[in-house]
Amino acid sequence: MLKKEANETEYWLELLFHLEYLEATQYNSIISDIQELNKILASIIITSKERK
Repeated sequence: MLKKEANETEYWLELLFHLEYLEATQYNSIISDIQELNKILASIIITSKERK
């Protein structure tokens, strides 16, 4: 569920940036955090599936 929400957040940030509600510096700062979070969540999901 968290992974889905992180992906949705990334989608909305991209949309806001392309509609010029976010400046490039704001977008780049936030999107890099979201992408890192997505990587962490993916790793957690893979690890938890392997342990079952």
